[in-house]
Amino acid sequence: MRIDKMLANLGYGSRKDVKKLLKDGAVVVNDKVIKDSKQHVDPDNDVITLNGEIVEYKEFVYLMMNKPPGVISATEDNHDETVIDLLEYEDQVFEPFPVGRLDKDTEGLLLITNDGQLSHRLLSPKKHVPKTYFAVIEGIVTSDDGEAFQKGVTLDDGYLTKPAHLTILKSGLTSDIELTITEGKFHQVKRMFEAVGKRVIYLKRLSMGPLKLDETLELGEYRELTDEELEELIRYEVK
Repeated sequence: MRIDKMLANLGYGSRKDVKKLLKDGAVVVNDKVIKDSKQHVDPDNDVITLNGEIVEYKEFVYLMMNKPPGVISATEDNHDETVIDLLEYEDQVFEPFPVGRLDKDTEGLLLITNDGQLSHRLLSPKKHVPKTYFAVIEGIVTSDDGEAFQKGVTLDDGYLTKPAHLTILKSGLTSDIELTITEGKFHQVKRMFEAVGKRVIYLKRLSMGPLKLDETLELGEYRELTDEELEELIRYEVK
């Protein structure tokens, strides 16, 4: 990989900025000052320093975000703020994208990465990756609703959902529930409750496969996955 491309990809500035760093003798590869921006390096084996600090190369970035309401799950949009807009520049340079979508008004767990292979496997309908949501429902949620979801309900377009597991946390004029589904149809949780005559008034995703939302993250905050979380995710998606 060209040294200027590598450093630019890691967020050390534009190609122009990086060329200036090289020209100023700030970049050293295997104890040798490199000034040629076209110089090729091996990021995995060469020891590269910038102003005396070791440059650690990584190809992929894996981020967990607590998505806030009002922000859309997309890489860019002409009208609304996107989850990518919430990232620091040093993370944006990896050109990551959200794995799946959360509705604009839905909060909670969102995985953001530039690992297309991992994303594809997690989203593949064949994998049936479970996703668990917490929701506040307008209306009394009953065990009958749980039985209906377990059998599958017919959505407004005639689609019959796969079995889903409903846990009722509180039942009343508004009910608190958790729902685990293994597919990701458009507005699925909302449409499932509409199918049983009820309305979702608050929705938050808690987990996706083995990955659970870090409850210490404020809305709009994010962090890199831990090594353990990433290992679990990779092990899980090849099952």
